[in-house]
Amino acid sequence: GRAPATLELARAFHRAGHSVFMAESLRGHLSQPSAAVKANFVVPAPRQNKEAFLLALKRIIEENQIDLLIPTCEEIFYVSMGRDKLPCTVFAEPIKKLNTFHNKWSFVVNAIGLDLYAPETILISNQDDILHAYAHWRALILKPVYSRFAARTLILPPLKEALSTLKFDSPWVAQEFLKGQQYCTYSVCHNGVVHAHTTYPTKFTAGQGAAIVFEHVEHPAIFNWVKKFVRENNFTGQIAFDFIQTPQGQLYALECNPRATSGVHLLASDPQFANAFINPQPGCITPPNRSTYMLSSAMLIYALPEALKNGNFINWLKTFFTSNDVILDLKDPMPFLLQFRSVFAYLALAQHHGITPLEASTLDIEWNGKM
Repeated sequence: GRAPATLELARAFHRAGHSVFMAESLRGHLSQPSAAVKANFVVPAPRQNKEAFLLALKRIIEENQIDLLIPTCEEIFYVSMGRDKLPCTVFAEPIKKLNTFHNKWSFVVNAIGLDLYAPETILISNQDDILHAYAHWRALILKPVYSRFAARTLILPPLKEALSTLKFDSPWVAQEFLKGQQYCTYSVCHNGVVHAHTTYPTKFTAGQGAAIVFEHVEHPAIFNWVKKFVRENNFTGQIAFDFIQTPQGQLYALECNPRATSGVHLLASDPQFANAFINPQPGCITPPNRSTYMLSSAMLIYALPEALKNGNFINWLKTFFTSNDVILDLKDPMPFLLQFRSVFAYLALAQHHGITPLEASTLDIEWNGKM
């Protein structure tokens, strides 16, 4: 419930006439005061206590006669590990398949095996691998095989920095640095068929990776890439990709998130969106309008200082005053009015653990490959 995308999903299902229940390990989360949520449940943190988390979910499902469980953030990996014990339909693939896509190395291997473009990549497990990567490319990017929001990504690091940063307690990947326009996608799929889809360019971000402004664009090449990947992997669930398109027009998929992402905001106003999860019809839902959406708090906290530093203030100003805030809903105002409760919780966690607020936002739910 902490994610704006989850709040958007809750409102979409509520508008479609469904009863929405929410389970969270973070108290005072963003969606907690929403009128779209019939009941909130506090559950153990999945990362720290997986078995207790799954047991709590099972009890909630049984007591409230839940028909469908939709994981949204990285708790999906813990849900997936226990999906066979949960007494309802779980909108998630088995953990082995999810791991293939979440792991940045195996994702690239999978994509290349399907004859789909991804950046040339080297798996980094020791110091010799780093030296090999630097001998291979003049310009590269380093990132852990399990990470999110590009929080630990090193962009064009000097060799000395790479050698001092990587501790080899978990694998990383090195990729050739590619210049170009970045795009994100979000799709809802059943049995290898895409039933809802959006593509949006990366304009403003929180930190290095998380997009905070969303505007749908038609991009047939990206859509075709996604359809082939989903079809060949016979995927069911929510799935999202990050792409880069070079100035020469070549398209590369950088990584995959097999879960909900902010693309939800562009699709949720379609009256048939909830059916894409429950009763998908032939065809594919795309955004019903060309409106621009944003996370206004993140635009102020993250994007404004960057815009002032980079001389991009006029563009920031225009975007800020022409975009719809994804949290503000006059029929459901409390999440917007109380949103800073969860922000303060992240700040306190970040200070306590010596990490960034973005990293703190997933501290109790993130999954880094431990089965």
